[in-house]
Amino acid sequence: MSEYIVDGRWTGPVVDQHIHLDRTNRYLSAIDEFVRVGGTGIILVHKPDFGNLPTNLAAYREVYSETISMAQEVRDKFSIDTGIVLGPHPVAWEHQIDSLGLKESTELHIGAANLALDFIENGEAQCLGEVGRPHYPISQDRWSAANQMLEEIMQSAAASQTSIQLHVEDNGAQTYSELSQMAVNAGLPLSKTIRHYAPADVSTDFTHGLSCTVSVGKDSVAKLLQTYTKTDAMWGMETDFLDDPRRPGAVLGPKTIPKRTNELCQSILNENDESVVEELLLNIHSNWPRELYGIDF
Repeated sequence: MSEYIVDGRWTGPVVDQHIHLDRTNRYLSAIDEFVRVGGTGIILVHKPDFGNLPTNLAAYREVYSETISMAQEVRDKFSIDTGIVLGPHPVAWEHQIDSLGLKESTELHIGAANLALDFIENGEAQCLGEVGRPHYPISQDRWSAANQMLEEIMQSAAASQTSIQLHVEDNGAQTYSELSQMAVNAGLPLSKTIRHYAPADVSTDFTHGLSCTVSVGKDSVAKLLQTYTKTDAMWGMETDFLDDPRRPGAVLGPKTIPKRTNELCQSILNENDESVVEELLLNIHSNWPRELYGIDF
């Protein structure tokens, strides 16, 4: 008999592995909504202000510290497990090329990644991200620079033995294949290389062994059911909640992870014992996040 499955519903840990918050928008009310429907933990990811991007490392230190402060307020108010992801967004780098130039924007970006690693090594955050490359078409020169920069950042993460959340384009298995090779070249374990906003295909043939956090939209559970037995890699769930009222349909809402977890639970229960379902859901929401971020969820 399962400790965490009661009348077909999951009552165990439920973690959103990629969520943003903004003091000027919903902020703590979004977490209140998450907790009320069964959420028990979040990975809070630094949210860039694209209208006021940092232009030096002192400014990056300030905005990173603000993310850390918000995470502590979430812990204090809701007593939920809260991890922190810090890093410079690749779209910020691409945008700042126009104002700073390629060389200076790249130096700032790499410096901001190294600063985030300092916070992580001091125990103030748990993961580097979201770093990566722009998800939209850019010039070949910028694309080459983005990949060179990402591989350098991967090398730094590997040296720090830090996991990394990646923001990348959606180009199917080819994106995973390229990222996998880059991680190998950089000496970064595939298990610590996490593709965020991932499709629901978690099979090894598709992910090439990378970890991922799946964007669990309305059709995601059906695809997970087809592929979750075909991988040895770690995966989790995310909303990428932006906390931005101007883009209400761009990403998923705070209630989504508990809802999809129960949908997955009930679907797998149709063909498996409770013990099988419990093992999988504990991996998704506790064991694998612990390995990736070093937090007991």
